[in-house]
Amino acid sequence: MTTTHSPIRQPSALAPIAMSLVALALVLGRIALVGTAYEADEGALAHTWQLLIAAQIPIMLYFALRYLPRQPRQTSLTLTLQVIAVLAACAPVFLLHW
Repeated sequence: MTTTHSPIRQPSALAPIAMSLVALALVLGRIALVGTAYEADEGALAHTWQLLIAAQIPIMLYFALRYLPRQPRQTSLTLTLQVIAVLAACAPVFLLHW
């Protein structure tokens, strides 16, 4: 008997969401500590944020290719959550023009 595991429980589903939350926490932490002042030098925090956002793309592609054919509805919902998490992490950066 084969058991069907929910795609949301897979590491490739949770990792992008966690990475987006960490990226959002970095931005919000910077705002809390320094404020919204613009700096010419991006610094380590900005590079870490960029890496967290960019590294999600291959993980999300792997997740979609692996689980979309098997469980399209659950996988689509999980991908939607991943995209919402990325947009939430990107929103403060775009709104503050960093």
